[in-house]
Parts: sequence; structure tokens; C-alpha cells
Amino acid sequence: MPQVPVEVKKTTPAPAPDVWQSFRGEMDRLFDRFAGGFGFPSFRRLFDVEPASRGESFFSFSAPAIDVTEDEKTYKITAELPGLDQKNLDVSVSGDMLTLKGEKHHEKEEKDKNHYLSERAYGSFQRSFALPESVDRGKITADLSKGVLTITLPKSAEAQRPQKKIEVKAAS
Repeated sequence: MPQVPVEVKKTTPAPAPDVWQSFRGEMDRLFDRFAGGFGFPSFRRLFDVEPASRGESFFSFSAPAIDVTEDEKTYKITAELPGLDQKNLDVSVSGDMLTLKGEKHHEKEEKDKNHYLSERAYGSFQRSFALPESVDRGKITADLSKGVLTITLPKSAEAQRPQKKIEVKAAS
């Protein structure tokens, strides 16, 4: 399984994410997924200042589907990235943020005696995740296998300690 390098950057902590921008980004992705399957620009473009035709096509590439899971020892982020190569992925940690970037290129060319067809599609995405304090940032790994990227975020030894059960007593 090819390893995707994880770059840990020493910087000042990232500012807290803007809740409204985060909500709007999720709504934009929802509209893009709905409209993107039909080859139309998304409905959100009706309210944007930029023209809808800029860079949008039937082959547009949107943010990947992401799953986040947790067990006793790790958090795992899995992303579906069919057709993406390791060289087109960037996983980095800066402050308390994990960032996943990718770029997809699709080129198709057909030639024969009576016709010539050339198609090109390009797209990129970027997703960022706030890391919990319990993540051991020096041990984060990323593996790409069969179009699925798995980022493993080990918990620190302190976070892996079993929880202490506290008995609740009725007042007399």
C-alpha cells in the first residue's frame, strides 16, 4: 500500500473556523452534488457574482466523500478518491488543522480515419479538519489503496487511558 507523506508544519495555531463560512461551504457542496449529476451548474451560482460558466462542466470534480470514525486508540478519516494518484495528493498538519488537498486530471484522446476526439477535465479540492487535542500529531499516517485514502490519527497515551466510572449515589 503506497504511503502518502504527511507534512507537519510548525506554525502558529490556526484561527477558529468561521461557523457561517463552514455552514455555507457544506450547503454549497450539497447543492453541487445535487446539480452536478445532471451536468448543470449548481443552483448556488444563481446568487454568486461570478459567472456560472467559469470552469464548470459536466466533468467537474467536487470534494470527495469523507467518513470519520473513532475507536479506543485512533481516529480515522477515509476519503473516496477514485482515479487519483499519490503524487496528486497533499496531506498536511498546520497548528490544529489537518488539510487534505488533491487535484485530478482526466484526458481522453481518440483518433481514427474519420474523426478526432479530445477531452480534458481538471479539478481540485481542499478539505480541512480541526484536530482534537488528544491526537498525537507526530504519528499521523496516510495510506492510499484502490482509490481510498485512509488517514490514521493515533490518540496520545493520555487519551487512551480507560475512563473511570464514578458511582452516582442518591441523596439521603
